[in-house]
Amino acid sequence: MPVVLILGATSDIGKAIAGKFAEKEYDIQLACRKPEEISALVSDLKIRFQRNCTAHAFDATDFSRHRQFYASLPSSPDIVVCVFGYMTENDIAISVWEESLRTIETNYTGAVSILNIVAEDFGSKKTGIIAGISSVAGERGRQSNYIYGSAKAGFTAYLSGLRNKLYKDNVHVVSILPGFVYTKMTEHLNLPKLLTATPGDVATYTYNAIIKRKNVVYIRWFWKWIMLIIKCIPEAIFKKKTL
Repeated sequence: MPVVLILGATSDIGKAIAGKFAEKEYDIQLACRKPEEISALVSDLKIRFQRNCTAHAFDATDFSRHRQFYASLPSSPDIVVCVFGYMTENDIAISVWEESLRTIETNYTGAVSILNIVAEDFGSKKTGIIAGISSVAGERGRQSNYIYGSAKAGFTAYLSGLRNKLYKDNVHVVSILPGFVYTKMTEHLNLPKLLTATPGDVATYTYNAIIKRKNVVYIRWFWKWIMLIIKCIPEAIFKKKTL
């Protein structure tokens, strides 16, 4: 049976993606900092979908242990979905360096560290799919979230380069770009209902993008055009906007 590794399995999006792939008859490997927190999810996927599901300790910012973590998996995955992320209020990230560092290391450095290892494995086998959950926040820097956005911009660029590098090895890389999503990470924000997706929406888009081997997918079609408009605003005008 094909195996999917989900990095960041305690997140709302990670749980939804796990459920979607289990429903489609994939075996699941769930990775997170505290595996005991997803014991109920493991049991649910095993019972409800009759799938093999395992939980594994993984810390996105503990870079020195990433290779050991990947080698310890019961089997090499066929698909890896990188879901983990961190966001705090921009003002806090600006004033508290530890928060800036956590934002950068979680959203960019940690993802690059583990996906370099995955890419090495998949490239040597000439097969595999990597999907990274980035964000439209990385499409253009805005005063309201430029610490988080800059980390996601780096991750989006990394995924693009990785897709280019691994193409010759028959390894596909998918960039998933959600806009607003209702999750624990955004529960303190007043999000516009018409523009906000659910974790289930992200899971469905992610599954379809992987199966169809898409390159870049926006969650909800209109975000592609919203961000195109935002990116086309001249800098002389954009810098005066309160966004």
